Amino acid sequence: MFRLSNLIKSVTQDTKERVLDGSIIIWNLTNRCNLACHHCYSYASPNSEDFLTTEFILGSIDELLKSGIKFVILSGGEPLIRKDIFKISQAMRDAGIITYLSTNGLYVDEKNVDKIIESFNYIGISIDGIEEVHDDFRGFHGAYKKSLAAITLIQKHGGNAGIRFTITNETKGSFYDIFKLAEDTGVNKIYISHLVYSGRGLNNLKIDVSKEERREFVEFIIDKAFEYIQAGREIDVVTGNMEMDAIVFLNKFTEKYPHLKDEMLQRLKKWGGNSAGKKLGNIDWLGRVKPDPFFPFYIGNISQKPFSEIWLNKDNEILTKLRKYPREISGICSNCGVTDICNGGSRSRAYAVHNDLWAEDSSCYLTYEEKKGL
Repeated sequence: MFRLSNLIKSVTQDTKERVLDGSIIIWNLTNRCNLACHHCYSYASPNSEDFLTTEFILGSIDELLKSGIKFVILSGGEPLIRKDIFKISQAMRDAGIITYLSTNGLYVDEKNVDKIIESFNYIGISIDGIEEVHDDFRGFHGAYKKSLAAITLIQKHGGNAGIRFTITNETKGSFYDIFKLAEDTGVNKIYISHLVYSGRGLNNLKIDVSKEERREFVEFIIDKAFEYIQAGREIDVVTGNMEMDAIVFLNKFTEKYPHLKDEMLQRLKKWGGNSAGKKLGNIDWLGRVKPDPFFPFYIGNISQKPFSEIWLNKDNEILTKLRKYPREISGICSNCGVTDICNGGSRSRAYAVHNDLWAEDSSCYLTYEEKKGL
Protein backbone atom coordinates (compact mmCIF):
# COMPACT_ATOMS: atom_id res chain seq x y z
CA MET A 1 0.00 0.00 0.00
CA PHE A 2 1.16 3.51 -0.82
CA ARG A 3 -0.15 5.93 1.83
CA LEU A 4 -0.02 9.30 0.09
CA SER A 5 -1.79 11.35 2.74
CA ASN A 6 0.32 9.95 5.54
CA LEU A 7 3.53 10.77 3.68
CA ILE A 8 2.46 14.33 2.86
CA LYS A 9 1.43 15.09 6.44
CA SER A 10 4.44 13.50 8.08
CA VAL A 11 6.94 15.40 5.92
CA THR A 12 5.27 18.80 5.52
CA GLN A 13 3.84 19.04 9.02
CA ASP A 14 6.76 17.32 10.73
CA THR A 15 4.43 14.83 12.39
CA LYS A 16 5.16 11.24 13.31
CA GLU A 17 5.08 8.90 10.33
CA ARG A 18 2.77 5.89 10.54
CA VAL A 19 5.23 3.03 10.21
CA LEU A 20 4.43 -0.58 10.98
CA ASP A 21 7.37 -2.30 12.64
CA GLY A 22 6.58 -5.72 11.26
CA SER A 23 4.71 -7.40 8.42
CA ILE A 24 1.13 -7.51 7.19
CA ILE A 25 -0.77 -10.69 6.45
CA ILE A 26 -3.94 -10.72 4.38
CA TRP A 27 -5.78 -13.80 5.62
CA ASN A 28 -8.57 -15.07 3.38
CA LEU A 29 -10.42 -16.93 6.11
CA THR A 30 -13.10 -18.26 3.78
CA ASN A 31 -13.70 -18.79 0.10
CA ARG A 32 -17.45 -18.48 0.55
CA CYS A 33 -18.97 -15.31 -0.86
CA ASN A 34 -22.38 -13.92 -1.70
CA LEU A 35 -21.08 -12.07 -4.76
CA ALA A 36 -19.22 -12.98 -7.98
CA CYS A 37 -16.90 -10.03 -8.63
CA HIS A 38 -15.14 -9.91 -11.99
CA HIS A 39 -11.70 -9.15 -10.52
CA CYS A 40 -11.77 -11.69 -7.66
CA TYR A 41 -8.32 -13.24 -7.16
CA SER A 42 -9.59 -16.19 -5.10
CA TYR A 43 -12.41 -17.49 -7.32
CA ALA A 44 -14.75 -17.08 -4.35
CA SER A 45 -18.05 -18.96 -4.55
CA PRO A 46 -21.18 -19.36 -2.40
CA ASN A 47 -20.74 -23.13 -2.65
CA SER A 48 -17.30 -23.28 -1.02
CA GLU A 49 -16.76 -24.83 2.41
CA ASP A 50 -14.47 -23.53 5.16
CA PHE A 51 -11.36 -25.61 5.71
CA LEU A 52 -9.44 -24.17 8.68
CA THR A 53 -11.19 -24.58 12.02
CA THR A 54 -11.55 -21.87 14.63
CA GLU A 55 -9.23 -23.75 16.98
CA PHE A 56 -6.56 -24.13 14.31
CA ILE A 57 -6.65 -20.44 13.42
CA LEU A 58 -6.48 -19.37 17.06
CA GLY A 59 -3.57 -21.74 17.58
CA SER A 60 -1.71 -20.09 14.70
CA ILE A 61 -1.63 -16.64 16.30
CA ASP A 62 1.57 -17.37 18.22
CA GLU A 63 3.16 -18.39 14.92
CA LEU A 64 2.23 -15.01 13.43
CA LEU A 65 3.82 -13.20 16.37
CA LYS A 66 6.95 -15.35 16.13
CA SER A 67 7.23 -14.32 12.46
CA GLY A 68 6.94 -10.58 13.12
CA ILE A 69 3.37 -10.19 11.92
CA LYS A 70 1.87 -7.07 13.49
CA PHE A 71 -1.12 -6.46 11.23
CA VAL A 72 -3.76 -8.83 9.81
CA ILE A 73 -6.42 -7.95 7.25
CA LEU A 74 -9.24 -10.49 7.54
CA SER A 75 -10.74 -11.05 4.12
CA GLY A 76 -12.37 -13.73 1.98
CA GLY A 77 -14.50 -14.51 0.09
CA GLU A 78 -16.74 -12.58 2.43
CA PRO A 79 -15.24 -12.86 5.94
CA LEU A 80 -18.45 -11.97 7.77
CA ILE A 81 -19.87 -15.30 6.56
CA ARG A 82 -17.70 -16.99 9.19
CA LYS A 83 -19.53 -17.00 12.54
CA ASP A 84 -16.19 -17.13 14.39
CA ILE A 85 -14.84 -13.96 12.76
CA PHE A 86 -15.22 -11.85 15.91
CA LYS A 87 -13.61 -14.46 18.14
CA ILE A 88 -10.67 -14.71 15.75
CA SER A 89 -10.21 -10.94 15.49
CA GLN A 90 -10.47 -10.43 19.24
CA ALA A 91 -7.88 -13.12 19.92
CA MET A 92 -5.49 -11.42 17.49
CA ARG A 93 -6.09 -8.03 19.08
CA ASP A 94 -5.53 -9.49 22.54
CA ALA A 95 -2.18 -10.73 21.25
CA GLY A 96 -1.25 -7.22 20.10
CA ILE A 97 -2.04 -7.63 16.40
CA ILE A 98 -3.92 -4.83 14.61
CA THR A 99 -6.89 -6.14 12.63
CA TYR A 100 -8.71 -4.70 9.63
CA LEU A 101 -11.85 -6.07 7.98
CA SER A 102 -12.20 -6.21 4.20
CA THR A 103 -15.87 -6.75 3.35
CA ASN A 104 -18.49 -6.11 0.70
CA GLY A 105 -20.72 -4.77 3.47
CA LEU A 106 -23.81 -6.80 2.63
CA TYR A 107 -23.82 -8.58 5.99
CA VAL A 108 -23.39 -5.44 8.10
CA ASP A 109 -26.60 -4.70 10.00
CA GLU A 110 -27.96 -3.28 13.25
CA LYS A 111 -27.44 -6.60 15.01
CA ASN A 112 -23.70 -6.87 14.38
CA VAL A 113 -22.46 -3.36 13.61
CA ASP A 114 -21.29 -2.59 17.15
CA LYS A 115 -19.50 -5.93 17.33
CA ILE A 116 -17.78 -5.21 14.01
CA ILE A 117 -16.62 -1.80 15.20
CA GLU A 118 -15.44 -3.28 18.50
CA SER A 119 -13.56 -6.08 16.74
CA PHE A 120 -11.68 -4.18 14.03
CA ASN A 121 -9.50 -1.07 13.93
CA TYR A 122 -10.83 -0.27 10.47
CA ILE A 123 -13.48 -1.55 8.05
CA GLY A 124 -12.86 -1.31 4.31
CA ILE A 125 -15.96 -1.67 2.13
CA SER A 126 -15.69 -2.26 -1.61
CA ILE A 127 -17.50 0.19 -3.88
CA ASP A 128 -16.56 -0.39 -7.51
CA GLY A 129 -18.76 2.13 -9.25
CA ILE A 130 -21.91 4.12 -8.87
CA GLU A 131 -25.10 2.00 -8.62
CA GLU A 132 -25.41 0.03 -11.89
CA VAL A 133 -21.65 -0.15 -12.48
CA HIS A 134 -21.01 -1.57 -9.03
CA ASP A 135 -23.92 -4.01 -9.22
CA ASP A 136 -22.83 -5.33 -12.62
CA PHE A 137 -19.19 -5.65 -11.56
CA ARG A 138 -20.13 -7.38 -8.31
CA GLY A 139 -22.74 -9.60 -9.95
CA PHE A 140 -25.62 -8.67 -7.64
CA HIS A 141 -28.45 -6.19 -8.19
CA GLY A 142 -28.83 -3.98 -5.13
CA ALA A 143 -25.27 -4.53 -3.85
CA TYR A 144 -24.40 -0.84 -4.17
CA LYS A 145 -27.21 0.36 -1.94
CA LYS A 146 -26.46 -2.31 0.65
CA SER A 147 -22.74 -1.49 0.71
CA LEU A 148 -23.41 2.22 1.00
CA ALA A 149 -25.93 1.58 3.78
CA ALA A 150 -23.25 -0.40 5.63
CA ILE A 151 -20.87 2.56 5.52
CA THR A 152 -23.59 4.88 6.82
CA LEU A 153 -24.48 2.46 9.61
CA ILE A 154 -20.85 2.06 10.72
CA GLN A 155 -20.41 5.83 10.80
CA LYS A 156 -23.66 6.28 12.72
CA HIS A 157 -22.34 3.92 15.39
CA GLY A 158 -18.99 5.72 15.61
CA GLY A 159 -16.93 3.31 13.51
CA ASN A 160 -14.07 3.88 11.09
CA ALA A 161 -15.10 2.97 7.53
CA GLY A 162 -13.57 3.57 4.13
CA ILE A 163 -14.16 2.93 0.43
CA ARG A 164 -12.12 0.44 -1.63
CA PHE A 165 -12.24 0.87 -5.43
CA THR A 166 -10.50 -1.12 -8.18
CA ILE A 167 -9.72 0.62 -11.47
CA THR A 168 -10.75 -1.44 -14.52
CA ASN A 169 -12.29 -0.80 -17.92
CA GLU A 170 -15.64 -1.71 -16.39
CA THR A 171 -15.36 0.67 -13.44
CA LYS A 172 -13.34 3.59 -14.83
CA GLY A 173 -16.48 5.54 -15.77
CA SER A 174 -17.17 5.91 -12.05
CA PHE A 175 -13.61 6.80 -11.07
CA TYR A 176 -14.14 10.53 -10.52
CA ASP A 177 -17.57 9.98 -8.98
CA ILE A 178 -16.01 7.71 -6.35
CA PHE A 179 -14.10 10.66 -4.95
CA LYS A 180 -17.25 12.74 -4.83
CA LEU A 181 -18.97 9.85 -3.08
CA ALA A 182 -16.15 9.71 -0.53
CA GLU A 183 -16.47 13.44 0.06
CA ASP A 184 -20.26 13.36 0.35
CA THR A 185 -20.29 10.41 2.75
CA GLY A 186 -17.34 11.68 4.77
CA VAL A 187 -15.51 8.35 4.87
CA ASN A 188 -12.16 8.13 6.64
CA LYS A 189 -10.26 6.59 3.75
CA ILE A 190 -10.38 5.99 0.03
CA TYR A 191 -8.24 3.11 -1.22
CA ILE A 192 -7.71 2.92 -4.98
CA SER A 193 -6.44 -0.43 -6.18
CA HIS A 194 -4.90 -1.12 -9.58
CA LEU A 195 -5.88 -4.42 -11.18
CA VAL A 196 -3.55 -7.38 -10.68
CA TYR A 197 -3.78 -10.27 -13.13
CA SER A 198 -4.75 -13.14 -10.85
CA GLY A 199 -7.83 -15.28 -10.22
CA ARG A 200 -10.75 -13.91 -12.22
CA GLY A 201 -8.59 -10.82 -12.77
CA LEU A 202 -6.28 -13.02 -14.86
CA ASN A 203 -9.14 -14.41 -16.90
CA ASN A 204 -10.33 -10.85 -17.42
CA LEU A 205 -6.93 -9.33 -18.23
CA LYS A 206 -8.65 -7.43 -21.00
CA ILE A 207 -10.56 -5.37 -18.43
CA ASP A 208 -7.43 -3.46 -17.39
CA VAL A 209 -7.11 0.20 -18.38
CA SER A 210 -4.46 1.56 -20.75
CA LYS A 211 -1.22 3.11 -19.51
CA GLU A 212 -2.41 6.52 -20.67
CA GLU A 213 -5.64 6.20 -18.70
CA ARG A 214 -3.79 4.91 -15.66
CA ARG A 215 -1.45 7.90 -15.74
CA GLU A 216 -4.41 10.28 -15.85
CA PHE A 217 -6.10 8.54 -12.93
CA VAL A 218 -2.92 8.44 -10.83
CA GLU A 219 -2.26 12.14 -11.28
CA PHE A 220 -5.83 12.88 -10.22
CA ILE A 221 -5.46 10.67 -7.12
CA ILE A 222 -2.28 12.45 -6.08
CA ASP A 223 -3.79 15.88 -6.65
CA LYS A 224 -6.76 14.88 -4.49
CA ALA A 225 -4.46 13.82 -1.65
CA PHE A 226 -2.86 17.27 -1.66
CA GLU A 227 -6.25 18.96 -1.97
CA TYR A 228 -7.75 17.15 1.02
CA ILE A 229 -4.83 18.02 3.27
CA GLN A 230 -4.80 21.66 2.21
CA ALA A 231 -8.57 21.86 2.81
CA GLY A 232 -8.29 20.15 6.19
CA ARG A 233 -10.42 17.19 5.09
CA GLU A 234 -9.73 13.99 6.99
CA ILE A 235 -9.89 11.62 4.02
CA ASP A 236 -6.85 9.38 3.88
CA VAL A 237 -5.83 8.59 0.28
CA VAL A 238 -4.08 5.27 -0.39
CA THR A 239 -3.23 3.39 -3.60
CA GLY A 240 -2.38 -0.26 -4.00
CA ASN A 241 -0.68 -2.65 -6.43
CA MET A 242 1.09 0.02 -8.51
CA GLU A 243 4.22 1.14 -6.67
CA MET A 244 5.28 3.31 -9.60
CA ASP A 245 2.71 5.82 -8.28
CA ALA A 246 5.41 6.87 -5.81
CA ILE A 247 7.64 8.32 -8.54
CA VAL A 248 4.84 10.47 -9.97
CA PHE A 249 3.98 11.48 -6.42
CA LEU A 250 7.57 12.50 -5.64
CA ASN A 251 7.74 14.72 -8.72
CA LYS A 252 4.49 16.47 -7.81
CA PHE A 253 5.59 16.79 -4.19
CA THR A 254 8.89 18.34 -5.31
CA GLU A 255 7.03 20.98 -7.35
CA LYS A 256 5.16 22.05 -4.22
CA TYR A 257 7.89 21.56 -1.64
CA PRO A 258 11.30 21.60 -3.39
CA HIS A 259 13.14 22.10 -0.08
CA LEU A 260 11.65 18.84 1.24
CA LYS A 261 12.45 16.66 -1.78
CA ASP A 262 15.40 14.87 -0.17
CA GLU A 263 13.42 14.09 2.96
CA MET A 264 10.54 12.65 0.93
CA LEU A 265 12.93 10.67 -1.25
CA GLN A 266 14.44 9.04 1.82
CA ARG A 267 10.96 8.22 3.14
CA LEU A 268 10.06 6.55 -0.14
CA LYS A 269 13.25 4.48 -0.19
CA LYS A 270 12.57 3.45 3.39
CA TRP A 271 9.04 2.47 2.34
CA GLY A 272 10.67 0.25 -0.27
CA GLY A 273 8.02 -0.17 -2.96
CA ASN A 274 6.51 -3.59 -3.63
CA SER A 275 6.89 -5.58 -0.42
CA ALA A 276 5.45 -8.99 -1.37
CA GLY A 277 7.22 -11.71 0.58
CA LYS A 278 8.86 -9.25 2.94
CA LYS A 279 6.42 -6.87 4.62
CA LEU A 280 3.37 -8.45 3.00
CA GLY A 281 2.10 -12.00 2.87
CA ASN A 282 -1.08 -13.98 2.35
CA ILE A 283 -2.74 -17.03 3.87
CA ASP A 284 -5.67 -18.42 1.91
CA TRP A 285 -8.71 -20.36 3.08
CA LEU A 286 -6.88 -23.69 2.71
CA GLY A 287 -3.91 -22.49 4.75
CA ARG A 288 -1.65 -22.00 1.75
CA VAL A 289 0.91 -19.22 2.13
CA LYS A 290 1.85 -16.82 -0.67
CA PRO A 291 4.04 -13.70 -0.81
CA ASP A 292 0.92 -11.70 -1.69
CA PRO A 293 -2.72 -12.57 -2.45
CA PHE A 294 -2.15 -12.50 -6.21
CA PHE A 295 1.10 -14.48 -6.33
CA PRO A 296 1.09 -17.44 -8.78
CA PHE A 297 2.99 -19.83 -6.46
CA TYR A 298 2.61 -21.07 -2.89
CA ILE A 299 5.55 -21.22 -0.52
CA GLY A 300 3.97 -23.56 2.02
CA ASN A 301 0.81 -24.53 3.90
CA ILE A 302 0.20 -23.86 7.59
CA SER A 303 -1.89 -27.02 7.86
CA GLN A 304 1.30 -28.96 7.10
CA LYS A 305 4.04 -26.79 8.60
CA PRO A 306 4.07 -23.97 11.21
CA PHE A 307 3.81 -20.51 9.67
CA SER A 308 7.11 -19.35 11.15
CA GLU A 309 8.99 -22.19 9.46
CA ILE A 310 7.49 -21.10 6.13
CA TRP A 311 7.84 -17.32 6.49
CA LEU A 312 11.30 -17.33 8.09
CA ASN A 313 12.76 -19.96 5.77
CA LYS A 314 16.04 -18.53 4.50
CA ASP A 315 16.46 -21.36 2.01
CA ASN A 316 13.32 -20.52 0.03
CA GLU A 317 14.57 -19.18 -3.30
CA ILE A 318 11.44 -17.15 -4.05
CA LEU A 319 11.46 -15.41 -0.67
CA THR A 320 15.20 -14.76 -0.92
CA LYS A 321 14.86 -13.08 -4.31
CA LEU A 322 11.76 -11.14 -3.26
CA ARG A 323 13.53 -9.83 -0.16
CA LYS A 324 16.57 -8.61 -2.04
CA TYR A 325 16.41 -4.80 -2.24
CA PRO A 326 16.19 -3.50 -4.81
CA ARG A 327 15.16 -6.66 -6.61
CA GLU A 328 16.98 -7.89 -9.69
CA ILE A 329 14.38 -7.47 -12.43
CA SER A 330 14.94 -7.86 -16.18
CA GLY A 331 13.57 -5.86 -19.10
CA ILE A 332 13.05 -2.12 -18.67
CA CYS A 333 13.65 -2.48 -14.92
CA SER A 334 17.27 -3.59 -15.43
CA ASN A 335 18.31 -0.10 -16.55
CA CYS A 336 15.75 1.91 -14.57
CA GLY A 337 16.93 4.56 -12.15
CA VAL A 338 13.99 4.35 -9.75
CA THR A 339 13.71 0.67 -8.88
CA ASP A 340 14.99 1.56 -5.41
CA ILE A 341 11.59 3.25 -4.95
CA CYS A 342 9.09 0.94 -6.72
CA ASN A 343 11.15 -2.28 -6.26
CA GLY A 344 10.07 -3.54 -9.69
CA GLY A 345 6.32 -3.52 -9.12
CA SER A 346 4.08 -6.60 -9.20
CA ARG A 347 5.65 -10.02 -9.71
CA SER A 348 2.18 -11.45 -10.33
CA ARG A 349 1.59 -9.19 -13.34
CA ALA A 350 5.10 -9.97 -14.61
CA TYR A 351 4.40 -13.70 -14.47
CA ALA A 352 0.95 -13.39 -16.03
CA VAL A 353 2.31 -11.49 -19.03
CA HIS A 354 5.86 -12.87 -19.43
CA ASN A 355 5.66 -16.25 -17.65
CA ASP A 356 8.65 -15.02 -15.64
CA LEU A 357 8.52 -13.89 -12.01
CA TRP A 358 11.54 -11.65 -12.51
CA ALA A 359 10.47 -9.91 -15.69
CA GLU A 360 9.36 -6.29 -15.84
CA ASP A 361 5.90 -5.28 -14.69
CA SER A 362 4.38 -4.44 -18.07
CA SER A 363 1.81 -2.14 -16.46
CA CYS A 364 4.50 0.42 -15.63
CA TYR A 365 3.35 3.73 -17.09
CA LEU A 366 6.40 5.89 -16.25
CA THR A 367 7.97 8.03 -18.96
CA TYR A 368 11.52 7.55 -20.22
CA GLU A 369 12.64 10.64 -18.33
CA GLU A 370 11.11 9.38 -15.08
CA LYS A 371 12.83 6.01 -15.47
CA LYS A 372 16.22 7.69 -15.85
CA GLY A 373 16.24 8.58 -12.17
CA LEU A 374 15.71 11.50 -9.85
